[in-house]
Amino acid sequence: MIRDLKLKREKLFIPISLSMLLSFSVINYDFARGVDGKYFVSNKERGSFFQAVEFCSQRGLELALPQSDKENSLLTEVFENKGNFGADMKNRPLTFTSWAEGQPDKSIQDPGCTTLSEDCVWRVTSECSMNAYIVCHITLWIL
Repeated sequence: MIRDLKLKREKLFIPISLSMLLSFSVINYDFARGVDGKYFVSNKERGSFFQAVEFCSQRGLELALPQSDKENSLLTEVFENKGNFGADMKNRPLTFTSWAEGQPDKSIQDPGCTTLSEDCVWRVTSECSMNAYIVCHITLWIL
C-alpha cells in the first residue's frame, strides 16, 4: 500500500511555478481538505476580504471559490458554526452557484463580497471588512 501511494505521489502534475510550489509545501495549515483534485487550506485565521486575497496570493494560492455541491458542502461542514469566509472576485463566469433566496443582492454595488453562510448558501454583502475565516485553494491534477 505504501508503495502504491509513493507511485501515485510521483505522478502528480502541479500547474504552478516552482516558487509557488515551494511556498505551498513549506507552510503547515491547520486545515487541508481535498475534493476532486482541488485542495482547500486554512490556518483558521480571520481577516477581511482584502486580507484574505493578500494572504492567498502571497502563497501562490487563490481565495476559495466552491465550484460544485461537493466543494460547497465540504467547506460548510468544516466551518459549520464558525463563521463565513469571502469568495473570490475574479471576472471569470461562475460555473456553479448556491445563492440564498433573493441573492445575489443587486442593490449592493462595488465593493461587494460574497460569503458562504453556515446554511450552505451564498450571500452578497457590503461588509468586506468583516473578519471571516480565510480559506484558499490550489488545484492538483493526477496524470
